[in-house]
Amino acid sequence: MMFTAICFILFLMVFFKLLGIAFKVGWGLLKVAMYLIVFPVVVLALIFGGLVVIAVPVILIAGATGMAAGA
Repeated sequence: MMFTAICFILFLMVFFKLLGIAFKVGWGLLKVAMYLIVFPVVVLALIFGGLVVIAVPVILIAGATGMAAGA
């Protein structure tokens, strides 16, 4: 009975640790997808749509953020 309880507690610890790792990996992949796919598509759509007045500040802010983050 006690051995089963200990195994169950250890199982829950491992499960929640893996769940936390899965969220970290998912968040990292989402950030990579946003920087490599979504952001350039949005900027190109703004440029081709004639909204250069909006696209230029977006590009400058993204560049400053990237330089500040050390990317």
